[in-house]
Amino acid sequence: MPSDQRSTPHPLPATVPSLPHKWLRISGLLLVGLFVAYLDRSNLSIGIKNISTDLGFAGDGFAATSSLALTAFLVGYLISNFLGGFLTARVDAKWILLVTVAGYSLCTLLIGFTDSVGVLVALRVGVGVFEGVYWPQQFRMAKAWFDEREMTRASAMIQYYGQYLALALGFFLLTPIEASFGWRPMFWALGAIGLLVVLPLYARFLPAAPGTTTRATPEERGGGAGGRLTFAAFGGGRFLLLVFSYFANGMLFWGITLYIPLIVPTFGFAPSVNGLLSAAPYLVSLVLTVPMMLLGDRTGRRGPIAVSGLVVGGVLLACVALTGSPVAQFSLICLGLGYFTAAYTPNIWAIAVTDLPAHVVGPATGIINGFGAGGGGVVAGALVGALLAATGTYTLGLSILGLVAILGGLALFLYTRMRPTTPAITAA
Repeated sequence: MPSDQRSTPHPLPATVPSLPHKWLRISGLLLVGLFVAYLDRSNLSIGIKNISTDLGFAGDGFAATSSLALTAFLVGYLISNFLGGFLTARVDAKWILLVTVAGYSLCTLLIGFTDSVGVLVALRVGVGVFEGVYWPQQFRMAKAWFDEREMTRASAMIQYYGQYLALALGFFLLTPIEASFGWRPMFWALGAIGLLVVLPLYARFLPAAPGTTTRATPEERGGGAGGRLTFAAFGGGRFLLLVFSYFANGMLFWGITLYIPLIVPTFGFAPSVNGLLSAAPYLVSLVLTVPMMLLGDRTGRRGPIAVSGLVVGGVLLACVALTGSPVAQFSLICLGLGYFTAAYTPNIWAIAVTDLPAHVVGPATGIINGFGAGGGGVVAGALVGALLAATGTYTLGLSILGLVAILGGLALFLYTRMRPTTPAITAA
């Protein structure tokens, strides 16, 4: 077995810096920020039908142009997650968060003024670039302020609840707002919230990151590594398995999320409930997350729980093409996405952050999320769009996404078998 696989995991500090009200000031604030960021990511899916009419790509060109517009965000997201994690590794995470919130909020605001598909796509790339740089900073904060016993809960609050509350409430609330006032006011309002609410909250209450998030500790500088961002520091070959599992996650998540407001109306339910039904998979996820989160922290069995998320969710989604019943198809989507996200998402980030040395967290989470969510999302968006154009239905694309998720679960299983032995986690 290669030496990097035999090595002991990098130890977390025995204690983390003291910060009054840290759950509110770190997890709570970052939850609010990611909530707004995810509204900015998903709003185009809600408005795309009316945008296509106003910007002239309705009809035969809708499938290709809407796929381009919807995945443009993910192109910028892929590139900037990767670069942002490396380029900002020595910069205080708080200031990067402030700059990126201002950037993606301004791009969202400007989308409400555009009359061109080209400008729309460019601004969506801009949203992706700023949100991609934003992403790794959350986990630099988590690594600094929370210990291993708290990490699943911290990860769930910072990343999971911000993301899935936005998707559950966003589709439910923004769909009627867009229908009543139009897509332009929707973008103006969301951009203004980022600039006038999130940005001042971060500036006033978010603490500056302590030194452990910006430079290597003495232990990290030992062993000849010098605290450098080497392949071994990332975990060697097993790190690639982690990245692939998140790529499969990105395909399943974004392949559904980009298209769910378009998929639901094809089931023939009453139009008045389409917004609620689009939110339903994320509501299921929120309900299931609490037991999964507690189970992960109390047992330390984060790996098997996360693996089950990809495998079980993948199996359920793969079965979508096997039934012609709209009710059965919708139920499989709700249960598949709901269980997958509840079991996989909070635990995968706790696994990654606790496995990695502090100086590697920003770059590594950027790579995982960039290639995983960004790359997986781009591939999934193009795949589902192409299969829609070829077959006139979303079911085949959803089933293929399920099969990819199963492969991602197998990769994560191998990763957990190759991880160095870690001390038992004591319940907080």
